[in-house]
Amino acid sequence: MNRVSVHLVRKFGALELDRFKRDELQDLLDEKARCLSYSVVDHLRWDMKQIFDMAVAEGHVERNPALLLFTPKEAAKPVRRVMNMKEVQTYFAALDQRERLIAKLAVIAGMRPGEIFALTWGRLTATYADIRQRVYRGAIDTPKTDQSVRKAALPEGLLRDIEVWREFAVATLDDAWVFPSERMTVLSKDNCWRRSMQPKLEQVGLGWANFLVMRRTHATLMRGLGVDGKLVADQLGHSLDVNQNVYTQSPVESRLAAVNQLEKSLQVM
Repeated sequence: MNRVSVHLVRKFGALELDRFKRDELQDLLDEKARCLSYSVVDHLRWDMKQIFDMAVAEGHVERNPALLLFTPKEAAKPVRRVMNMKEVQTYFAALDQRERLIAKLAVIAGMRPGEIFALTWGRLTATYADIRQRVYRGAIDTPKTDQSVRKAALPEGLLRDIEVWREFAVATLDDAWVFPSERMTVLSKDNCWRRSMQPKLEQVGLGWANFLVMRRTHATLMRGLGVDGKLVADQLGHSLDVNQNVYTQSPVESRLAAVNQLEKSLQVM
């Protein structure tokens, strides 16, 4: 909704659907490619195609002017960096207790930041985190996708770290936040990163390794360890393909062994 409002509604305003031409839609993508990332521009192309697909289906227009749009090659494609095993160890060592636990939940357990900051004590069990909510733009929301509602396996060492953190917690009732702010509200991901994590990571040359990098690192290291791709996808809350994810599910016990393997590999480096 934000993408459509900012880039499409602001540009075209009240222009009626049957007045759109392919050239002006492509001109918009060309313009956006000069200042936005490839991913955003490509999403805009998809947005416009879907909007006009619906317009055709509803009988508002006879043809889809966005059908043959393409994403300009000039749009900047991000460098998708990941950390290696040694960098992950340096990463953990640079952080204080709270931030280190947050980073481990991202790198070792593969959790999204919104899922981490939405954790309550009642959602942590002896083997997994029961993910049923996330923080999105400061509000508690449902997980990103159907696959995101899951049981994220937690390895033994990470569970010990969680128990140590519990001893310092002001409130540990089931509905209390695992990582509360000073006002006992949901901790802001951006504030935590800018104020508590990035400055310390800059000192060891890892200030670039944000939450996206942490999660990508989980997937990359697990693949390097030879962990089955389906187990990794289920742990991350991603999909491999419709068939596997609709008809095949990996038990949390199998993924528990996988994240324990990752954690032990980091310890022996």
